[in-house]
Amino acid sequence: MFYTLSLIIPCYNEVRTIADCLSRVRRITAGRSFGLEIIVVDDASTDGSLGILETIAAGNPEIRVLKHEKNRGKGAALRTGLLHATGDYVGIQDADSEYEPADYIAMLEPLLDGRADVVFGSRYLKPDTRRVLYFWHTWMNKNLTIVSNMFTNLDITDMETCYKLFRREVIREIAPALKEERFGFEPEVTAKIAQGNYRVYECAVSYNPRSYAEGKKIGWKDGVHALYCILHYGTHMAPLPMQILLYLCIGFASLAVNMIFFYGALRAGVPIAYAIGGAFGAAAFCNYLLCIQILFRHKARWNTAGEVFFYIVSVAFMGCVDYGVTRGFLFLARSPLWAKFWASILGFIGNFLLRRRLVFPEKRAWHIPQDSRLPGPKGRIRR
Repeated sequence: MFYTLSLIIPCYNEVRTIADCLSRVRRITAGRSFGLEIIVVDDASTDGSLGILETIAAGNPEIRVLKHEKNRGKGAALRTGLLHATGDYVGIQDADSEYEPADYIAMLEPLLDGRADVVFGSRYLKPDTRRVLYFWHTWMNKNLTIVSNMFTNLDITDMETCYKLFRREVIREIAPALKEERFGFEPEVTAKIAQGNYRVYECAVSYNPRSYAEGKKIGWKDGVHALYCILHYGTHMAPLPMQILLYLCIGFASLAVNMIFFYGALRAGVPIAYAIGGAFGAAAFCNYLLCIQILFRHKARWNTAGEVFFYIVSVAFMGCVDYGVTRGFLFLARSPLWAKFWASILGFIGNFLLRRRLVFPEKRAWHIPQDSRLPGPKGRIRR
């Protein structure tokens, strides 16, 4: 079976390593019968990398060089390359010497035999000799992987790995929706893979890390941004325990607003009926803003008339519950703050269920039916 492998190489100021990288990538076809497409995206290099690329590409038709006029970041360069790839399988290669391109041969196996749609090359699966460098860099990678797994429900060992290999149909569905310009690409694409319910495999790969003196670019700020990306792209489709945990944080914030407004209104001499209603309205508004910014990601706007209707219904219903429970406890001679607290707890549970199931329902995508994910001609997925 003949197939073509496309490798996307983002390049920014890699004049010392890019020629060797391309040489090693080209060698993976030696003695093997598959086509190779190499797409290098120069991200406005200033050190002469582009000149080297154009010289090498002139004598090697399998190499295509694309360029950005302004430096935009690794994620932007990858997106450009992914959208131009034509191979049956599409992978990612850094422009340095940290990874070994020959590992793609093993990574292709789960795709070729129809077991996988995406394969991650893990740096942490295979016990081997390795170069020892930065503890905090490895610690950050492993912990970001754990947090990502909590939100994607994938049990992978290396989310931050460069080596990711896709069926072309899969990455063609994912790539147009990608937003991250820099190293946030990794958690974002992982979230999209999980939300698409694609079959994911891992394969051990070798890794020879370079130091910052040798040109390593990723830093602690990128780690912080990666955490943001995990939350931003993963929470609205996260497993139920994670959504409940996040909504618990939102609920505590709303509870605080509810109690503060209620206490303030009572101190200002507002009649208790108006105090209950006003505090609930303030808490509901706080809850909505936090839900659409953190959990359900509706971006602070009404999307449909149905959403408006169901949101009004849910707020009205929970407002009645809040008022009734508060009044009931007051009737039982409980203190106003005690009554309001327990009404707010019930409101937390009811609001979560109504928002998740009624106001902001989201179904997990299933882009490729499971029974049709078999290799067709030239390794393509049968539709």
